[in-house]
Amino acid sequence: MDKNELDKLQTYMRRALQSPNLEVRARPRKTDSAEVYVADEFVGVLFKDDEDDDLSYNFSMAILDYDLEET
Repeated sequence: MDKNELDKLQTYMRRALQSPNLEVRARPRKTDSAEVYVADEFVGVLFKDDEDDDLSYNFSMAILDYDLEET
């Protein structure tokens, strides 16, 4: 993903998730995905899916059981 694409995804996710300190960052040695952080904490991965000429993005976020205890 190039910088323009990362910026667009970051803008969209900030608005959709109402999180102004969300960041979408390029992954080292990967061009089909990006990392998502909130306040410098890694929260998930965005995967680019451009099979069959349909472009979409999939966000994957793991929620650990001890994260639920903090709420």
